[in-house]
Amino acid sequence: MSLKPEDFSCPLPLTAHDTVQLAHGSGGRLTAELVDKFFLPRFANPTLARLEDQAVLDCPAGRLAFTTDTFVVDPLFFPGGSIGELAVNGTVNDVAMGGARPLWLSAAFVIEEGLPLAVLHAVLLAMEKAAQAAGVSIVTGDTKVVQKGACDKLFINTTGLGVVPDGINLSAANLQPGDAVLLSGTIADHGLAILTCREGLSFESRIESDTAALYGLVAVVLAVCPEMRAMRDPTRGGVATTLNEFAKSSGMGIMLREEAIPVRPAVRAACEVLGIDPLYVANEGKLVAVVPAAQAETVLAAMRAHPLGRHAVRLGEVTAKNPGLVAMRTALGTHRIIDMPVGEQLPRIC
Repeated sequence: MSLKPEDFSCPLPLTAHDTVQLAHGSGGRLTAELVDKFFLPRFANPTLARLEDQAVLDCPAGRLAFTTDTFVVDPLFFPGGSIGELAVNGTVNDVAMGGARPLWLSAAFVIEEGLPLAVLHAVLLAMEKAAQAAGVSIVTGDTKVVQKGACDKLFINTTGLGVVPDGINLSAANLQPGDAVLLSGTIADHGLAILTCREGLSFESRIESDTAALYGLVAVVLAVCPEMRAMRDPTRGGVATTLNEFAKSSGMGIMLREEAIPVRPAVRAACEVLGIDPLYVANEGKLVAVVPAAQAETVLAAMRAHPLGRHAVRLGEVTAKNPGLVAMRTALGTHRIIDMPVGEQLPRIC
């Protein structure tokens, strides 16, 4: 069963309209009402409250990590989350994968005329809760309203800023032969949650998105292994795409073990029914980490002690053989190439 706007408990602000009007994007009185009643109460902080055209921030020492992302997921609400959580968690995670502590977000909204204000309110509530859980502030933003049909309900663009501490240098180019490839948990949960919700499919067990902010897990891992080579969250294109990017950037090969790939039974069953390889399905709350082999067990133990890494596994190894390629040793003892996907298996998943 999908989440619905009425599942969120904070009362809807009083307004003369039930839906978003074109005038809400005009910059006039209705725009001010939308900002004052819907956005400011959810994202309240001193920087945003100034309502300047920019956020002026006091940066702590360290290197700045900067990313941007746009979220167009369909449907807006799905088992385990909504576009609101994705907009915050996805951007926080992109910052964290560089070893940075996420600090600030911007949020820009493109809203279709006629969107129920209750839906917008529920999305903003989800963003508020996700930002609080991730320890970040939404310090600036923008709102545009477009004519009905010019976009599909609601698109959100977010930009994230964070600070990388000294001594941390994560990059896919760092991989070395013998390094261990670790995965923080089960794969394909998010993509299959979206697909089953979108298509009205039901299975014996409910499939939920894994959307989560990963910096807490990242901090634990870096505390025990500051020599970490690289990290990335395998979103669009799944684990297969992330590992191919690692192999290409480093000029190394990667060998996986099929029996090590963690997939929930319900997700595996859905993938088999639909003819989808879970290695290519998006995740929103998992990370792939490459570490020196000597520290693999230490890092795995640290991951498994954290709620977001309790199902962490050693997925495979980096090798000097087959540079630029990802291969998998199957349960039958054969090998197959894990290539980049040619197209998008599941559009509009984030």
